[in-house]
Amino acid sequence: MNSKDRCVQLSDGHFIPVLGFGTYAPQEVPKSKATEATKIAIDAGFRHIDSAYMYQNEEEVGLAIRSKIADGTVRREDIFYTSKLWSTFHRPELVQTCLERSLKKLQFDYVDLYLIHFPVSLKAGEDYFPTDEHGKLIFDYVDICATWEAMEKCKDAGLAKSIGVSNFNRRQLEMILNKPGLKHKPVCNQVECHPYFNQSKLLNFCKSKDIVLVAYSALGSHREKLWVDQNSPFMLADPVLGSLAKKYKRSPALLALRYHLQRGAVVLAKSFTEERIKENVQVFEFQLTTEDMKVIDGLDKNLRYLSAKIFDGHPNFPFSDEY
Repeated sequence: MNSKDRCVQLSDGHFIPVLGFGTYAPQEVPKSKATEATKIAIDAGFRHIDSAYMYQNEEEVGLAIRSKIADGTVRREDIFYTSKLWSTFHRPELVQTCLERSLKKLQFDYVDLYLIHFPVSLKAGEDYFPTDEHGKLIFDYVDICATWEAMEKCKDAGLAKSIGVSNFNRRQLEMILNKPGLKHKPVCNQVECHPYFNQSKLLNFCKSKDIVLVAYSALGSHREKLWVDQNSPFMLADPVLGSLAKKYKRSPALLALRYHLQRGAVVLAKSFTEERIKENVQVFEFQLTTEDMKVIDGLDKNLRYLSAKIFDGHPNFPFSDEY
């Protein structure tokens, strides 16, 4: 799946496969499942694997990739691997430490893409979510641009081939783009994006700046209680998607993935079910008509499943802006 027509070129010259395999799973899912699912994904044709320090599964994902290299299925250079800087490592002197921890778990020399996971900084320390005695998150207040400069150093050191951001709004992207002495601009912004929340304004802004939008939760909510309002509508059961799925003889999930590709976004498909993992690669086997793309555009409800309300109140909380 590494043919150039299934990749897009990033602003720094590297190529990213347009279909990625997401490895995040709720805490109750055994970590070993990530190894199993990642191996299935690579066998099915996925070459872009997305994880993060915060997912606490990089040892398992790394094991899967290395085993597929060892058995001759792929070479390291065939795999595009993304990791992310967690919010407790935003202080410039800690940025490379977080990346080095990920590399050690993965047993890799470099990652293909390293992202600032979330613009909100948290108190540095070993807790992923540091809290005070009242259970409130302890924020830190680190300048986004200072964190970005440390990200640039990771790229210059060869530890990350490309660098970007995740969950940033337009204003936060502009802070980096307008930073005096900017050396490397973010190649992408990974954000929640699906037919119920199509992010058209942010997508157009990113395109205008040669920043690739990478869509996560592309199939709607992953139904995790910690992050998602359990009363949210289930997007894949939408009757409009359902009738289009019948027309194309494809699943609603495949239509939702295809929608992103035709809009010029990169899309992450997340499933730990073998049958679905294999099905998701069929996204390249059909095309939606312009009319049907417009019909799916019309499903937008401005519905964000992952509201990240626990970070609200921090000056860098990204979701209060329109986009």
